[in-house]
Amino acid sequence: MKILVLNCGSSSIKYALYNMDDKSVMTSGGAERVGLDGAFVKVKLANGEKKQIMHDIPEHTEGVKFIFSLLTDPEIGVIKDLKEINAVGHRMVHGGEKFNKSVLLTKEVLKAFEDVSDLAPLHNPANLKGVNAVSELMPGLPQVGVFDTAFHQTMPAHSYLYAIPYELYQQYGVRRYGFHGTSHRYVSQRVCDFLGVNPADKKIITCHVGNGGSIAAVYKGKCVDTSMGLTPLEGLMMGTRSGDIDGGAITYLAKKLNLDADGMSNFLNKKCGLLGVTGVSSDMREVDAAVAKGNERAKIAIDMYNYRIKKYIGAYAAAMGGCDIIVFTAGVGENQCAMREDVCRGLDFMGVAFDVEKNNEVHGEEAVISTPDSKVTVCVIPTDEELMIASDTAALVQA
Repeated sequence: MKILVLNCGSSSIKYALYNMDDKSVMTSGGAERVGLDGAFVKVKLANGEKKQIMHDIPEHTEGVKFIFSLLTDPEIGVIKDLKEINAVGHRMVHGGEKFNKSVLLTKEVLKAFEDVSDLAPLHNPANLKGVNAVSELMPGLPQVGVFDTAFHQTMPAHSYLYAIPYELYQQYGVRRYGFHGTSHRYVSQRVCDFLGVNPADKKIITCHVGNGGSIAAVYKGKCVDTSMGLTPLEGLMMGTRSGDIDGGAITYLAKKLNLDADGMSNFLNKKCGLLGVTGVSSDMREVDAAVAKGNERAKIAIDMYNYRIKKYIGAYAAAMGGCDIIVFTAGVGENQCAMREDVCRGLDFMGVAFDVEKNNEVHGEEAVISTPDSKVTVCVIPTDEELMIASDTAALVQA
């Protein structure tokens, strides 16, 4: 069975074609600058070779059409006919309360998905464009939606409700939803397979730390709390997002900067975080380089960034009454040795015994980075959201 995974953003389309017989990636890539000048597609072949192809992509349908043509291209294609694709799995960002698992995309499902688009105005419409593009180009091909918010729908009310008038939750759905759910689900399951333990009796804290970041508390295989909220703005300090901030500070700054609601949203999402504090970059590698040159603001930003991760780990250990496993994943979590060490330093009160030497050897591979006698096992588990989407899609289509 061959499954195509699509992740359509506002100006990008990422894709991967899986052979589910052995769960191998046949090819992958992505279209960038969709709807803008200078659009192009990057392609990574199964042998590791990479190509960049310039191509005008005015909108998502043309982007998906061009990706389909690359899949069957005589030179770099990996299939002879599009009919070899059995189904398409889509990353769908915000499912609201309507979806707590992956589903086949019917007209009724898509209508319900459209109804919550105001909760994710940048992402949901783009996701929908990808679905419609496939429907137009390959009518009748099964399509599956895998929702970023679904894994977090097991949170109890005391975790997801905000302390605002209850009627606002009932009328407008204002509550914590959480994101990166497909990643948190994958790594919380994969770490148990990796360690050979049963998730049913484990308390796991998963740290998805990248340009965007979130942490989840997973108890008996189910999410009981997560750091992102109604939108991906809440929680950790991120590349350009502020993370947690006093609501009073928001209204104060809105007046001082003369910003309306949209302007304030843009400010908090795109001009804060590492970028805002350092004035250098939202990229952790460039911030690290600035620290090495003695940039004091960059050093402060790193301290803030790591401190907030540590604080959430401590909070979620308290919420679950302990912790058995801590997982680091995503771009920063998988590769930044110094961040992992700084976060885990001082967690000995929880039973964490950290292996500094082992940690320094780990870059993007599955590994245990705590000592053998540590009461809490600390691991690095590279995330694979695309494989999770492909697996869900294959299971639903076969069913």
